[in-house]
Amino acid sequence: MRIIPRALFRWVEGQVDPFAPFPAHTPTKSPIAYIRWHLRPFGRILWLAALVATGVAIFELLLIWYAGRLVDLMSAGSEGFWSEHGRELTIAAIGLLVLRPVMVAFNATVLFSGISTNMLQQARWRAYLQLLGQPVGFFQNDFAGRLTNRVMTSGGSVEDTSFLLFEAFWQAAAFAVATLILLAGFSVWLALPLALWIIGFVGFTLWFAPRVGKMAEKNSHANSRVTARVVDSFTNIEAVKLFAHAEREQKFARAAFRRHWLRFGALMSIFAEQQAAMAIFNSAAMALVIGPSLWVWSNGGLTTGEVAAAIAMALRLNTMTGWIMWMTVRTAEHLGTIREALESLSVPQTVLDAPDAKVLTVKGGAIAIKGLTHHYGKGRGGLAGIDLTVKAGERVGLVGRSGAGKSSLVNLILRLRDAEGGSIEIDGQNIAEVRQDTLRAAIGMVTQDSTLLHRSVRDNILYGRPDASEDDVIAAAKKAESHDFIQDLKDSAGRRGYNALVGERGVRLSGGQRQRIALARVILKDAPILILDEATSALDSEVEAAIQSTLYGMMEGKTVIAIAHRLSTIAKMDRIVVLDKGRVIEDGSHDDLLDQGGVYADLWNRQSGGFLADDQMEAAQ
Repeated sequence: MRIIPRALFRWVEGQVDPFAPFPAHTPTKSPIAYIRWHLRPFGRILWLAALVATGVAIFELLLIWYAGRLVDLMSAGSEGFWSEHGRELTIAAIGLLVLRPVMVAFNATVLFSGISTNMLQQARWRAYLQLLGQPVGFFQNDFAGRLTNRVMTSGGSVEDTSFLLFEAFWQAAAFAVATLILLAGFSVWLALPLALWIIGFVGFTLWFAPRVGKMAEKNSHANSRVTARVVDSFTNIEAVKLFAHAEREQKFARAAFRRHWLRFGALMSIFAEQQAAMAIFNSAAMALVIGPSLWVWSNGGLTTGEVAAAIAMALRLNTMTGWIMWMTVRTAEHLGTIREALESLSVPQTVLDAPDAKVLTVKGGAIAIKGLTHHYGKGRGGLAGIDLTVKAGERVGLVGRSGAGKSSLVNLILRLRDAEGGSIEIDGQNIAEVRQDTLRAAIGMVTQDSTLLHRSVRDNILYGRPDASEDDVIAAAKKAESHDFIQDLKDSAGRRGYNALVGERGVRLSGGQRQRIALARVILKDAPILILDEATSALDSEVEAAIQSTLYGMMEGKTVIAIAHRLSTIAKMDRIVVLDKGRVIEDGSHDDLLDQGGVYADLWNRQSGGFLADDQMEAAQ
């Protein structure tokens, strides 16, 4: 049997959709503004929460008042007590046993199901989307653990602050105002001292809270640093073990743990000060209510029941103020946590779709690069005014030493960054004016460091085309020479074959196995444009030989750009482009470049085992 009908939960939860689309928005660095932004979709439920919380506060006060009335009724004597007051007592009992539980239950439902349930997920979801929309460079400059921690902690802080707004502050304010009104009805000499005390308490709270907020922000920073360092150690556990640096990692992590210990200790000391201050305020509250009550009663201005009610109100305020101060401290702590998280969440997304961005339509896959310049904001390095045309269906190899601009060029074609100058067009469409998802859907990419998701082998291959059939998945795996070893896979939970999990970043697999699954994923995607960045670098010679024919089969009818240090892997390309210092220095077929006797020919002659070393490239210059 349910105490609260499930239908009520569903109705309250349904007032807000935490995953509803929302206008693009970069948060400011103000925690208050950030919370207000999250509260906007909750308008209806917030009005309901305010109304119900006010009702609960007033009802609690009425119970105290009626307790005082009972004292006065009992003071009149027991003769005729039930006959004269029986109906009134029955109504009071119904209110106590029926109305009060219903109001409290409804208030809890609104707070927990309407606000907490939805706000926690909305805040985390929106924070996740904000970070997910950042360019690759954003993640390269931070710890994944710290970013994850900021998503999770900021969501919890926004949720709890929104909850406390009504569960604590609004309800307490309603109780305080109602108490002042009721005491003023008894005597102005009761209400006036209490009003002064409330002003003093609010002033102290507003002075004290910022101190907690600042210390909480420092504590949150320290906590994020601990998370980042722990995750970094665990993510790279293989390197930690191979280099026997467990002790070094312990020292590195211990420094973060120690800083957090100091920050947390400072925060706890502030909490201790808060408890001492509250003892003073609570004692003052009792004295300011009880003293005037007894004085007014002794002069015949109050009944015994009214004095009892006033004392009960003072006792209730006594417990409530300690609770409110603690909630204020929690709120200040939450604001500090949110402020720390906003250091990441308030960073504007730099690679955005244009307001009128269109869907990229690929007919042949011709790529036209015009005056492309990108120096990563440094004024040098990167690319310096590249002009390059790749015809539809043409296969082009890119050669160049490390830092020549190969990866920069690929990143700009994929629009993982926006170019500082020039343009890139695909079939005559400027990629800056099309939707990013349609651009990347048209490009298949295999990198030399192909990481996998911590999911099953099947899920990783299906990442190329989620609606593909099982037969399509197996066919792609076979083309990538991976079907046989997949059959032998088994994870720690006993899942086998295509159901086996590959581990974080594919750590359960060898480098060659990861590369072949990544190839299967791109084969399944079957995009009209194909970019290969050392696609076979992690494979042994035997497997590479088998994969080469598959790769050339994949290239049929596609526009291909292949980056290679091993020149033999691109010798059969239609054209080879040599880059150096962000510029094209040679362009032609393998035979043409050999006949020219330039840089490429020298590299070909110098190369041992088909690998292009950086020092050879430099010597060739």
